[in-house]
Amino acid sequence: MKPYRDFADFLSDHFPFKVQKIAVNAGFTCPNRDGTKGRGGCTYCNNQSFNPAYCAPALGVAAQLAEGKDFFARKYPQMKYLAYFQAYTNTHSSDIDRLVGLYEEALAVDDVVGLIIGTRPDCMPRQLLDRLAALPSWVMVEYGAESACDATLERVNRCHTWADTVDAVTRTHAAGLPVGLHLIMGLPGEDEDAMLRTIDGVNLLPVDTVKIHQLQLIRGTRMARDVEEGLYDITRFTAGEYADLCVKIIRRLRPDIAVERFVSQSPPELLIYPRWNLKNYQFANLLANRLRGCGSL
Repeated sequence: MKPYRDFADFLSDHFPFKVQKIAVNAGFTCPNRDGTKGRGGCTYCNNQSFNPAYCAPALGVAAQLAEGKDFFARKYPQMKYLAYFQAYTNTHSSDIDRLVGLYEEALAVDDVVGLIIGTRPDCMPRQLLDRLAALPSWVMVEYGAESACDATLERVNRCHTWADTVDAVTRTHAAGLPVGLHLIMGLPGEDEDAMLRTIDGVNLLPVDTVKIHQLQLIRGTRMARDVEEGLYDITRFTAGEYADLCVKIIRRLRPDIAVERFVSQSPPELLIYPRWNLKNYQFANLLANRLRGCGSL
């Protein structure tokens, strides 16, 4: 028996075939960048650290998906796809018809069988949620929650609260859409107890998946400047220490919630910390060994 439910388990409940996410950059910004809620964006964020090279808004949604399909189809010709609206806040527009038009453009691409829409919990108006629920294809919403601690969210300039997350998740689940949460472990000011309290908060919500990763200190971000200037420091996990935290998260997390990932990898030229020099599969092996050591495998 596996020690936790993974994203493949979740997807197999929804699709009778293999599906692959293809990231899309539709040219959005965020409400804490453009002045709607704040300025400067999240202090840890440099969007270059996770955007694939083909994700250029000038290409358009359909062209980005075509390039992504070409990349995967060479190896997996029978694969189907989910258009993953990833970069920035993909519901941040007052023009709901324009938003829905972008989603429908993605769904019109051959072999695209659904959407995953990444956004913030304070950017899901009721009218848009109703339109998403009415789309004829599978739709999942992934909210960037990051932490259940409001003091942390304020410190990193998220410009939303945990109550916003509770509200968005509850309404999205009630609309019949699967819900994912994005969480970051090691945000400034949080110790292990605080991180695990976030997991406790997640367990109380109708959440289907979580995407967890370690805080990464990225060049060019406000957080990198703050740390360099000595305004505060961040928890600096070794790979083993972080794996031990992940074991505790697995034991704490509600077993029906699928974990999509535990780590993220930014480009080496942008990454200041952590420099573990581990591929994702190597960290997965480390975590599996930790789980065996504590009798969870």
